[in-house]
Amino acid sequence: MKRRTRSAAVAALCSAVTGAALVAATGPASATHGPGAAGTGKIRVGSYSVNVSCSGDARARGPLVLLMAGGGDGLDTMAGLQKTLSAKSRVCSYDRLGEGASDQPAGLQTVNDSGRILTGVLDRLAGHRPVVLAGHSLGGYLAARYAPAHRDRIKGLVLLDATIPALNAGLNKAIPPSATGMAADLRDQTLAANQGQNPERLVIADTRVRSAGRIPVRILKHESQYAEVPEYGPALEEMWTAGQRQWRALSPRATLRTAPGTGHYLHVDRPDLAVQAIRDVTAHAAR
Repeated sequence: MKRRTRSAAVAALCSAVTGAALVAATGPASATHGPGAAGTGKIRVGSYSVNVSCSGDARARGPLVLLMAGGGDGLDTMAGLQKTLSAKSRVCSYDRLGEGASDQPAGLQTVNDSGRILTGVLDRLAGHRPVVLAGHSLGGYLAARYAPAHRDRIKGLVLLDATIPALNAGLNKAIPPSATGMAADLRDQTLAANQGQNPERLVIADTRVRSAGRIPVRILKHESQYAEVPEYGPALEEMWTAGQRQWRALSPRATLRTAPGTGHYLHVDRPDLAVQAIRDVTAHAAR
């Protein structure tokens, strides 16, 4: 297992800087993808080439599970989850523009721009099948922003330590202007990344949480992440927990749980809990 050597605290806050354990992507190469295709290959979404991976029985009944990696990560970081989940479900993942093997964006992107690419991906991979989105970090933030406007298609959400709705304001409060050293660097790197200085050139603005209807939503948060910045660690944990609670406004059927023994990459630290949450939501969405 390969591990990147970046600050774990930065990984949790700065959506474009990662410290994940990676696993190799699964499935044979494939040049085309549709609702029934399997393996890893490229599809066209508008003028862009987007790298996707699908596995599991395409004839299986029930929702398509689409895995969305964090910022700075490719679909390979979700491969372990995809392999396990595909034993019972049709599961796909994709590289957003600027990530992995997908094309680079033409310029700065908004959340709506990213959502249009996601719609094109789902048009090709899901067809008329309902969809469960399961996203880590920035992927969770984007999934939560996408679902309210696409209730006809998105029938469940799983947020794996998702980037919180108002990270910019929260970070400025948790780490004040007087901070120096690693804490100041952490704040400044995160704010710069959220202004578009990230691989996706995505502007990550603070937002209010909108309802996605009565869909099942499972929110998992890390247990401990900020030991590297002990002076501000408690304030950062409080900020992150409060932000996770805000995501509960997505649905009256939303639940929040702390995943014991985890840092930001909780689907790597406790894949059993991530799999359980996704399967639970998929089963409810199928009804």
